[in-house]
Amino acid sequence: MADPIWKFECAVECEAPRELAWKYWTNPDNWDDPPARFEFDGPFVVGTRIKTLLPGQTLESLIQAVESGREATIQLAYGEARISFAWRFEGVTAARTRISQRIELAGTSDKALVEQAKVFEKTAPAGMRKLKQRIESACNKAGT
Repeated sequence: MADPIWKFECAVECEAPRELAWKYWTNPDNWDDPPARFEFDGPFVVGTRIKTLLPGQTLESLIQAVESGREATIQLAYGEARISFAWRFEGVTAARTRISQRIELAGTSDKALVEQAKVFEKTAPAGMRKLKQRIESACNKAGT
């Protein structure tokens, strides 16, 4: 992909082993972010397509890279632009995981699109906090 014209990173730490956090996140049944709905055309592996269904809009992305248990990159094509979501799961301790997300926009110099991408600077941290809570809840239910 071309050099990004915009990028943003955020991270959370959660009270869950890395393997459990990864397993939770890569399970399509756990992708719940109303009003968005998600449809996977297969398991969480390279080449799987993901549809994001929003009111009045459907976005399609592709799982570009996976290092099982550790990281994955999902790319969304948006006209001539590409938005890349790179996720990393790092064990801080046996029972604690740092989850980070790097979002990059490349392939366009459209200032309006850059402004739209900047919305992630507000929404991504909140989404990651929600993910952290859900993973911790699942971990507590599993008794780990």
